[in-house]
Amino acid sequence: MDASLEGERKQLVEGRAILIAGPTASGKSALALDLAEACDGVIINADSMQLYEDLRIVSARPSIAEEGRVPHRLYGFLPASTAFSTGAWLRLATQEIETVEAEGRTPILVGGTGLYFKALTEGFAELPEIPEEIRDAARELADREGVEGLKKQLSLLGDEAAAQSLADPQRLTRALEVLQATGKPLSLWQQKAQSAPFLTPDSCTRIVLGPPRSWLHSRIEQRARLMLEEAGVAEVKRLLALNLSEKLPAMRAIGVSETRDYLSGTTDLEETVHRLTVATRQYAKRQETWFRNQMPDWQRVDPSKGIDNDCLWKAG
Repeated sequence: MDASLEGERKQLVEGRAILIAGPTASGKSALALDLAEACDGVIINADSMQLYEDLRIVSARPSIAEEGRVPHRLYGFLPASTAFSTGAWLRLATQEIETVEAEGRTPILVGGTGLYFKALTEGFAELPEIPEEIRDAARELADREGVEGLKKQLSLLGDEAAAQSLADPQRLTRALEVLQATGKPLSLWQQKAQSAPFLTPDSCTRIVLGPPRSWLHSRIEQRARLMLEEAGVAEVKRLLALNLSEKLPAMRAIGVSETRDYLSGTTDLEETVHRLTVATRQYAKRQETWFRNQMPDWQRVDPSKGIDNDCLWKAG
């Protein structure tokens, strides 16, 4: 890149944040790295699984070499024994954004956790603490009966609005937890305690990667095979040796239960690859649905066609 073009690009993004969302395996981290190197950026993690130090391979966290090319923040700093909330992430992320901006650099937030981006750009309601027994019961219901079981229970308890409007199992579980713990619907808490957005649409470039399904499915299968190579299997083996609760977020990461069954001899390699691929495709589909419904005004980019960085920088 010649000096004049680099200067022009840096000027276009100076003082602004770049937000990159998208389904798993869509190339978000590679795009963030490319942009960060071109515009003196700092990459800030917005993926709930990449927070965990024990899940580098399982969560497809940037490699040590990639992290060495530009600064990466909020990656791999939590032990797997820790549960972490959207509010906790928002507090740390806003601190990092302010620090990066004070350094005269560009914050680039990247990840697949839509709630993180929604909290950052639309405000966030800090919810009450949920007793552990209520949280456990809601998660057990989710595991046992899935989305339909959660919807049925919410309807029985009087939150018909949540039962009809929500489709993501994590959000349904959260709605049920709050309702059982407080007697009030999640929507009521959100209306009362909503904070102001930290970033507004005119202060950042907002990108959602939307690749064709066949292209994404191929990458997901490739990732599954890579994860089940020696280093990935060893990573899960170390995690399982910690004997942590199965209800912790890190233990529920896609790839952990599949690899556990492979290690125990319940499944062979090809069956494990298949199960991991299917689970990841289903997760990517849920992500795509969420981004389409919750981020309708974000710029859509197809990474399978190659990405024109100049267009990204000029997009408001």
